[in-house]
Amino acid sequence: MRGAQAALIAMLAGLQFGAESAAPPGQGSHVHTREGRPPPLAPGYAPLSFEAPAPGSYALPALGIAGDGAVLDASGRPLRLHELYGSKVVVLSFIYTACPDVNGCPLASFVLSVVQREAVTDPRLRDAVRLVSLSFDPAHDTPRRMASYGRAFRKDGFDWHFLTFASEREVSPLLERYGQSIRRERGEDGSSLSTMTHLLRIYLIDRDKRIRNIYTPSYLHPDLLLADIRTVLADAAE
Repeated sequence: MRGAQAALIAMLAGLQFGAESAAPPGQGSHVHTREGRPPPLAPGYAPLSFEAPAPGSYALPALGIAGDGAVLDASGRPLRLHELYGSKVVVLSFIYTACPDVNGCPLASFVLSVVQREAVTDPRLRDAVRLVSLSFDPAHDTPRRMASYGRAFRKDGFDWHFLTFASEREVSPLLERYGQSIRRERGEDGSSLSTMTHLLRIYLIDRDKRIRNIYTPSYLHPDLLLADIRTVLADAAE
């Protein structure tokens, strides 16, 4: 693993289990395998093992319209998700900052940070792409918490927004529109834990608010995501 990747993973661990987090290291069902060993890292953390396809050399048919809903930005300002999308290509990630699974939410933030690093040096991407990390855990991930989390990732003034919901009531309808399911885990006594079971899904959304690709941990990689972003931008330019 490259040194920069290792350093970022260490930083992610600190963020996930910092003073504001409700989940200390070692808790949660996703931290270790049954044998007690750390799980293998997802492909997105390592260099791509094959050459990414050339942008524009393949098609990304629309998979449906991206859902809309009421959210809060990191300053606590209410807005609609579609309002934030505007006329940019959007990469949307549903996360929660107490996630203990290195191949879950931390992977999403890592991959988006690599996309950001590439985009800030490419004017065609910098002005056309918006990253959105939206927490589905509003009880813990307040706007203040999301602002703190975002400061560790957002660099060079890039267009990356860290959002949450005003209450649990707004969460389920929006997640259903994206086919994103979550379930809060419970202890042996039936009490609600801070950890959640969810399948990481990242959404690539074009300027017409159409979903063009959905990524899961086995497929999520910065090089593939960047190729897809450039493909979607090429489509729009035709």
